[in-house]
Amino acid sequence: MHAIHTQPPAEDAPAGPLRRRRVRRMSKVPMSEVLTPPHDLPRHSAFRRLAQWTSKAVGTSAAFAIALTVVVGWALSGPLFHFSDTWQLVINTGTTVVTFLMIFLVQHTQNRETEAIRLQLDELIYAVHAARNEMLAIDEFSDEEIRRLREEFRQIAAMRRPPAGHPSPAGAGGLIEVQKGDIRK
Repeated sequence: MHAIHTQPPAEDAPAGPLRRRRVRRMSKVPMSEVLTPPHDLPRHSAFRRLAQWTSKAVGTSAAFAIALTVVVGWALSGPLFHFSDTWQLVINTGTTVVTFLMIFLVQHTQNRETEAIRLQLDELIYAVHAARNEMLAIDEFSDEEIRRLREEFRQIAAMRRPPAGHPSPAGAGGLIEVQKGDIRK
């Protein structure tokens, strides 16, 4: 697979982060060279590796089974410890510490994945010439601007929705093809 390299915009192109690059061409540079970080930088930090591993591990049915086993074991041990305050403190402290640490690990992983998806969507918006470049900066829009856009897209969807009783033009999937020019620039 090869990367797409773009030439710089022409001198008369608008300045700023939302400008379109004028010329796109295929390059013979392998993707591995484009996506590889410089050799003097660590590929992944230890925290990042720990956060990703933990997020994957705790999201499994095995992790749930282990947690359930611990809770059931703790509950069954109640009569042995006469349901003492120390017995209750063990589960309270254990779950509080685990929850506190998991918040940071899972949030870190979620932030990375959200940013990666956002960048992928930004690239798609940038690559589709009929798309509005203003969408690249949607995270900086006010709540009112986002509500306005949401309503605009609802109206577009309503115009494309087939009348009741008529099959969708896309078949059972319900996907609607948007023609160039359907969305204003």
